[in-house]
Amino acid sequence: MLVDNLDIQGHRGCRGLMPENTIPGFIRALESGVTTLEMDVGIAGDHSVVVSHDPYFHSNISTGPDQSEITQENMLSYNIFKMDYPTIASYDVGLKQHPKFPLQRKIPAIKPKLSMVFDTVEAYIKANDLPKVQYSIELKRSPKYDNQFHPDGETFVNDVLKVIDHVDMNERIILQCFDIETLQIIRKKRPNIKLAYLIESSTDYADNINQLGFVPAIYSPAYKLVDSELVSYCNDKGMKLIPWTINEVIDLEKIMRLGVHGIISDYPDRAIEIYQGLQLSQ
Repeated sequence: MLVDNLDIQGHRGCRGLMPENTIPGFIRALESGVTTLEMDVGIAGDHSVVVSHDPYFHSNISTGPDQSEITQENMLSYNIFKMDYPTIASYDVGLKQHPKFPLQRKIPAIKPKLSMVFDTVEAYIKANDLPKVQYSIELKRSPKYDNQFHPDGETFVNDVLKVIDHVDMNERIILQCFDIETLQIIRKKRPNIKLAYLIESSTDYADNINQLGFVPAIYSPAYKLVDSELVSYCNDKGMKLIPWTINEVIDLEKIMRLGVHGIISDYPDRAIEIYQGLQLSQ
């Protein structure tokens, strides 16, 4: 059953159409009509919170200063955690053609600080009289890479919370993570912030919640894990069910009809069009 007010989240901005996790991508997602901007963050060597899916410059999207080539063989050496932000900002992540997203517009772009995203998006919303959006921010932390590609969990969380506290819009912030410990740290420090538990492959949702130790605001599994049983479970627990990352028309229609509360897509414009069509047919 289709829900009212489906939360359409632009994955990494709108990765299918614009360079991922960049300010131009977030603006394009706003123009599409998303209700939530989804993004990822890592930590730089100077503790800047940087919007980036990987803790290094990935070869699929990155070009080094002076157009130096970053390859699959050497990309791990371009470790963001070992750089200060001015160095990070000297790399381009918008001009290289992404092999999986041929429709992506190619423009110069950098990895922005989270604070820059907040400032630019809020100014754009105000200037264009657009509805306010949520920010769903994934902390890209895995404990086995502590102090190698990012700081320990406490430090990572503290760095992110400092930026969030500065903008004072907790009611529009969602913090998400695959890592249980990171979510537990956030909950202890800021119990009023909405949390999303990301799940990649486990189908035992009850066990997942038991291991987490509390019921998060959002349960966010890979979309292929979603069925009517999981929808019922989340509704019973009072959790919103927001799966990722759904791009094909047939999958978007199927998942929406199951009654999920949100959709994360690289093509949010496509998701919005399908949702509106389903509303009309209903």
